[in-house]
Amino acid sequence: MSIEVRPLAEPDLPEADRIFRLAFGTFVGLPDPMAFAFGADWVGTRWRADPSAILGAYVDGEVAGSNCVVNWGSFGLFGPLTIRPDLWDRGIVTRLLEPTMDLFTRWGIRQAGLYTFAHSTKHVHLYQKFGFWPQHLTVVMSTAVARVTPDGHATRFSADPNLAACRELTYSIYDGLDLEREILAVEGQKLGDTVLVWDGARVVGLAVCHCGAGTEAGYDTCYVKFGAARTARDFDRLLDACFALAAERSLARLTAGVNTARHGAYHRLRERGFRAEFQGVAMQRPNECGFNRPDAFVLDDWR
Repeated sequence: MSIEVRPLAEPDLPEADRIFRLAFGTFVGLPDPMAFAFGADWVGTRWRADPSAILGAYVDGEVAGSNCVVNWGSFGLFGPLTIRPDLWDRGIVTRLLEPTMDLFTRWGIRQAGLYTFAHSTKHVHLYQKFGFWPQHLTVVMSTAVARVTPDGHATRFSADPNLAACRELTYSIYDGLDLEREILAVEGQKLGDTVLVWDGARVVGLAVCHCGAGTEAGYDTCYVKFGAARTARDFDRLLDACFALAAERSLARLTAGVNTARHGAYHRLRERGFRAEFQGVAMQRPNECGFNRPDAFVLDDWR
């Protein structure tokens, strides 16, 4: 068996997407594995954001799996990492992870993270071999879209682009944390919008939102891929602005992920009516908290 790892070629996107659904659908035991993430596009949106960071595994010249590697400035993550089920446990994941770590080194990543199945000792053990350590649970939560009236100090990046103000906020949460690639991917691919909450001339909250089918959200859903706020009050204002965006797009559900180490953000979601859909475990390299801290009002799930 000949294994080659290289950047995924555009003609191979449909097969990589098929394997992504088949692999996850098989692992979680869906009657029809191909129904996994139905209506959502995870691999294609990430490839279009940065084709050089989507690694393809080729076995005897055919696509066998892929890994999406993400650069958030000083912080990096990867996933979804998927292998065709008939090729599981053949060493292909390790071959994908080696160049993934090389990318982190080349980008100057100080802290790297991933999301995996909390109950899978196989996954946790594998990632520990590459220096990742299991920490707190990450919960993906949803609620019905409530009609709220934002306080008048929220804008959208599409109408008011200001990357410097966004960066000033994310740097205050974790030095070097930069969501520029995510913001520009949403804007460039028309996946949704980024909500900005202001206090005077300063951004005090932002949320990168995918909206509806063909995005990472899927049908009838607004998905906060990343959100951050300076304080609990700013976090509430940010949630209001996300609800307003979802209602404007006629979407029924608002979904967001939160690490349970972020106590304030997690409890506030529960108080606002969000309920857990599923959960996994965050693993980080090195074994430090990064921005998974009690005082961090941050939404993401690293899937």
